[in-house]
Amino acid sequence: MSDSGIRVELSVDAPGACPVASVSDEAGTAVTDVARSSPDADGQVIEEFTATGTDDGAIEAREDMEKVFVTGNGTRYQFSRSRTECVCEAVETYDCPVADIRAEGGQLRLTFHAPDVDRVRAIVTRLKELYDGVSLRSMRRNGDVDPVDSILVDRSKLTDRQQEVLETAVDMGYFEYPKGANAGDVATELDISVSTFAEHLAAAQTKLLDSIVAE
Repeated sequence: MSDSGIRVELSVDAPGACPVASVSDEAGTAVTDVARSSPDADGQVIEEFTATGTDDGAIEAREDMEKVFVTGNGTRYQFSRSRTECVCEAVETYDCPVADIRAEGGQLRLTFHAPDVDRVRAIVTRLKELYDGVSLRSMRRNGDVDPVDSILVDRSKLTDRQQEVLETAVDMGYFEYPKGANAGDVATELDISVSTFAEHLAAAQTKLLDSIVAE
């Protein structure tokens, strides 16, 4: 498996971690077609995105956003940021270019390709150190044609509570895009704190990754 290559989709629920995600949260819009320039001599990056299905006023009220183009499908905006202030840059320090970026309702989703699960584990661990609400959405091995993730995992490694947390999160739409429920909603349903929910979810995802590595 380590030689096959893996396509990974991750989500980050903290809007403040990314200007693109914060725009989708504040303006209630879907953000797609994200593009980035190479950093200049000062480490600044120019980033653009298309916003659809919203009143442009919420975005234009932001001093850091500039409208650059308008089409029938949406409005193109541009902003500048530091190279170090970005989820994608954190991923790419592991030599895994981000292939796709989009956001809605404050949730950032990104797709990248990794050479093996050890690299995926390192990236997920690092993102969880930097940001809240990091979830591993899917992993597909090179050559898979079924759109459903085909990597098998051993769920027996999970405790009953971790299994319950995962099942409740799935049932309530926590992993959907856009979300059917946030961390607070799921925690309330389980009668636990948000921090406890996050701990159980992180432990479950770590065990599932360990199960994958062992295959």
